[in-house]
Amino acid sequence: MKTDRAFCEPTAKRLLKHRDVAIVESMVARIVSFTLSILVLLLLIGNEAHLVAEESTEFALPRNLLKLVHTSEVQSELGLDLEHAERFSKLLTELDQKWWPSRIQAAATQLKIVTELESRLNVELATMLSADRLQRLHEIEIQSLGTRALVRPDISEKLGLSTKQVQSLKTIFSETDGIAKQFSETRGKESGVEKKLKEALEAELSKVRTTVTPLQGKKLGELVGKPFDTAKLKRIYPLAPELIDSGEWAGGAETTLAKNRGRVTLVHFYAFQCHNCVANFKHYTRWHDSLAGRSVSVIGIQTPETSAESDAVKVRQAADERGFTFPVLIDLQKKNWHAWGNTMWPTVYVIDRKGYIRFWWQGELNWQGATVDKTIETLVDELLAEQ
Repeated sequence: MKTDRAFCEPTAKRLLKHRDVAIVESMVARIVSFTLSILVLLLLIGNEAHLVAEESTEFALPRNLLKLVHTSEVQSELGLDLEHAERFSKLLTELDQKWWPSRIQAAATQLKIVTELESRLNVELATMLSADRLQRLHEIEIQSLGTRALVRPDISEKLGLSTKQVQSLKTIFSETDGIAKQFSETRGKESGVEKKLKEALEAELSKVRTTVTPLQGKKLGELVGKPFDTAKLKRIYPLAPELIDSGEWAGGAETTLAKNRGRVTLVHFYAFQCHNCVANFKHYTRWHDSLAGRSVSVIGIQTPETSAESDAVKVRQAADERGFTFPVLIDLQKKNWHAWGNTMWPTVYVIDRKGYIRFWWQGELNWQGATVDKTIETLVDELLAEQ
């Protein structure tokens, strides 16, 4: 899925003449790919849905730890996929119940939640991992921040950055982030925005070189450890919340996400009188009819918006009229809606075979010429091919 990968390749890997400047260049070249990939991948992931909300133009340091530990690559690097798989999965399930819906909270509230979850995660990981592996996770986290690691308080202190240097760097990063946000909001389609973003990134790196001293750059290079390719990370979203059974179902037989582990699952929230939802119905039925034999499940969650949609009998009648033969959980009390942090009818989620959310889309799949149905089908193929 293209939106889960970096949009830009590393730039500014240049040979400079002066040895002192070359030290900084070496540091920058080592982590520039992390800056470029993480800026779009971890700051502006998905369909404008942020796991670190921003309500102002002031620079906000990314919080990547939770994202990183969800990736198979980091789990493998730390040995969590083998030595502590069951215990670690249980921990993530508990953390994700708060992390995932926090994405719709105000920035201050979200930051508080993420900080608490990171603290809990660090405590638990300290009982699972050796000191060397904990250090490796710390190195990967620093790498994931790219040049933005320079302004993280503990890092800037170790590097001996002055208050003036830190403020200058934050201003530099804020300028780039503003353009990156514009790129995300236009989904890269607005003419000239992608070029503008690449130019801004190049300019940012040039400004960083002139702000950071050679010695400080060398120290940062030592802190990041062995290079880790964050550009390849795909699975950076939480585990999908388990369905909360209301006891009311329509369409096919009742089910759970646990029962669908090992299959790719397409979960969609809808309300049967919602015009935009109706526009998506043909895709849901087509997916169920054509993909079920390929280990793909379709599950609907009908969360009411109107009084008629709050009547389970009418929900079942509407499901029958539309020919829904896939399971539909009737979410009358909106418990699933809130557990998923949902905000819009319709919303479609793609869940991989291990239960991780890999993509979601709010609104019509074919809105104004969009072909998100095909995008999802392509992603399904990729997820089925994953080991």
